[in-house]
Amino acid sequence: MLTQLTTSFISRLRSNDQAAWYELWETFGPVVRAQLTKWGRGRIGSETVRDLSQETLAALSESIDRYDPRRGARFSTWLLAIAKHVLGDEMDRRLAQKRGRNRKPASLDEAWMVSAESTADAHYEAAVFRAKVEAAIRLVEKAADFTDFSIYRMRVLEGVPGKEVAASLGISEPTVSRRLAKVRDALRLRLREVISTYSFTDDELDEAERNGLPLNPKPGVGGAEGGDALFDEAIGEIYHRQMELRRKDQADRLI
Repeated sequence: MLTQLTTSFISRLRSNDQAAWYELWETFGPVVRAQLTKWGRGRIGSETVRDLSQETLAALSESIDRYDPRRGARFSTWLLAIAKHVLGDEMDRRLAQKRGRNRKPASLDEAWMVSAESTADAHYEAAVFRAKVEAAIRLVEKAADFTDFSIYRMRVLEGVPGKEVAASLGISEPTVSRRLAKVRDALRLRLREVISTYSFTDDELDEAERNGLPLNPKPGVGGAEGGDALFDEAIGEIYHRQMELRRKDQADRLI
């Protein structure tokens, strides 16, 4: 079933909320462009990839009315199916032009959603999840105290030892730990919100736990400090992988 956060976000898209459109584009644009580039195999340039990724995200909101939760289609599957559709339509259009014919765009129906499941590999699913995590980090950064997030950035995202963070800011290590925990708690909350927003199935809602990010850690299980350390380690690894994708995406767009 769609969550309330998901349906609220889709409603914003339908009402042409520009902030919602930017959010969708900023979060999943690099993932879609990477997939289109992979499928294109050099047959399409970076400008076409950018245009097709915009079409993919636009078609997502237009097709949401036909979503049937009984089919169990994931958000990531829908995204992949629509990207596959718009690329196929573009390639067919080019072929028709070469043959001197006019061709109407193919309609997007539920069959595309089902067929995409076979091409949604673990690599792609991981990229979609990392995009959700990055979106949560961005939201926390916007809302957090500047110093608090700077501590989190240095300690978790950049891997600076706590002692060095404390020395650079002129504060005690316990203060670093306390302010770090504040941001970590905020991030767990934002992760729950973001994952709920971009999830169509229960399986997607459980992704955080499977990726080493328990959002509701149980006291005494593995030790509070140990659990938090593992959470931070997983966040750091996911963040660095996502930054690699963004750097490659930026380089491809400059070609």
